[in-house]
Amino acid sequence: MATDDGYLVATYEIDGHHDPFKKAKGIAIGLTVGTWTELPQEKQAELAPHLGKVVDITTVSATADQPAKAHIKIGYPVRNLTPDLPAILTTVFGKLSLDDNIRLLDLELPPQWEQHFPGPKLGIAGMRERLGVFDRPLLMSIFKQCIGLPLVDLEKGYRQQLAGGVDLIKDDEIFFQDEKAPVLERVRRFKALNLQREEETGQKAWYAVNVTGPSTTILDQARRVVEAGADVLLLNVYPYGLDILHRLAADDDIPVPVMAHPAFAGAIQGVDSPLLLGKLLRWAGADLVLYPSPYGSVALPRADALAIAAHLRSKSVHRPAFPGPAAGIHPGMVPVLLDDFGHDLLVNAGGGIHGHPQGAAAGGKAFRDAIEATVAGQSLDEAAQESAELQQALDQWGVVQA
Repeated sequence: MATDDGYLVATYEIDGHHDPFKKAKGIAIGLTVGTWTELPQEKQAELAPHLGKVVDITTVSATADQPAKAHIKIGYPVRNLTPDLPAILTTVFGKLSLDDNIRLLDLELPPQWEQHFPGPKLGIAGMRERLGVFDRPLLMSIFKQCIGLPLVDLEKGYRQQLAGGVDLIKDDEIFFQDEKAPVLERVRRFKALNLQREEETGQKAWYAVNVTGPSTTILDQARRVVEAGADVLLLNVYPYGLDILHRLAADDDIPVPVMAHPAFAGAIQGVDSPLLLGKLLRWAGADLVLYPSPYGSVALPRADALAIAAHLRSKSVHRPAFPGPAAGIHPGMVPVLLDDFGHDLLVNAGGGIHGHPQGAAAGGKAFRDAIEATVAGQSLDEAAQESAELQQALDQWGVVQA
């Protein structure tokens, strides 16, 4: 059902022990005007424009594996809300999230409200244009060893990753205390290395720097690292809040893409993954979204992982964002990744690059060779005959079959 122009529509799943009609009516009233039938008629007339409504109820029969469920859609008048995600989420799932028997599956904004949210600053096309990479997925390496190391050591690691041909190198999301390698010094030095690589090879590279600190200082810190030359901002969205992502993406003084990390998202059990890691992050302004792949060490169900990517790249008033299914990715997974997610994809690797027998430079090259072979329709075994780095990666990790 299309979203009513005056209503934001939330879809919930409840277990079959509830009367879905009673439950739906209780939610529609309880999360808007609070009470209804007890009110005198003149008060009902006054509050009627603010009353939630039951949009749809669909029952789902029990199966051998699943108990009976019901999907209910509730419309919330947008006149009750301010145009920000904290207001929306508090309204549609604030106290309701404490009920273990209900899940928030989806949100639909009325068309005029979508304009209140920035969406990705550059989107897929804008990032491809800036990087000059059009015919393949992007490849990113994770800076896995950074805590407690001086800048000279980080520089050595950065050079090794660059030598592998990656497009992006990102901070580890847990890199907070950086006295030995202060953030502005890192940004300036890594920017110089990126420019040096571009001069020598013609290939650009970006450094994604973790923006941290109290939420009141995040915007100022982001502006400072951008002035120092930062190419991408990395944000642990759910610890800091969706509204911080919104403000970074909407700030004209921060003209670089934002990468959303899924840290803490797994603790938000009552919200469906495609909404939590897909639709909400795109609305709030993420250009690149990292989340668990269906294959690796921390796996999402394949249907959920694909649905997240679909939300990030679907037709919308907002630019599409790069999905970055991650965790346990190695070169032998590349054909399955591209088959499932297509070419508008961020291939995101940590151990799959750093754990290569010959080091990070060889690990990056193995990935690049695997990506180029897959895009060209060549098998990894065939490509490995001309790439010692890829062959060593396949010997170590094998090939994941579709």
